[in-house]
Amino acid sequence: MLTDDERSSRLAQLNELIELIRPAVQADGGDLVLLSADVETGVVEVQLQGACSSCAISSTTLQAGVDRILKDRLDWVTEVLGGVDEEMDFETSSAMGRGGYTPGW
Repeated sequence: MLTDDERSSRLAQLNELIELIRPAVQADGGDLVLLSADVETGVVEVQLQGACSSCAISSTTLQAGVDRILKDRLDWVTEVLGGVDEEMDFETSSAMGRGGYTPGW
């Protein structure tokens, strides 16, 4: 069982790390949002938004990028759940940034 100080410390570390990652995602017209974090079990849920919803490599960004960085730098993170915001339509999304793939129409 974690103390309140340990809980808030873990959450602060997580938020700080998310803020370090976000500019790289934002550079391609997307964004990274922390949806939830269970600092007791180590399960973190994030979402890619914006241009990421039309990017062909967004799942790779989540797995090889966000997942790896969070687990490498925060030893208490056990699982990173993530997805892409599917609410944005494809044309709006692709117009926001280049990502790993932009259709040529």
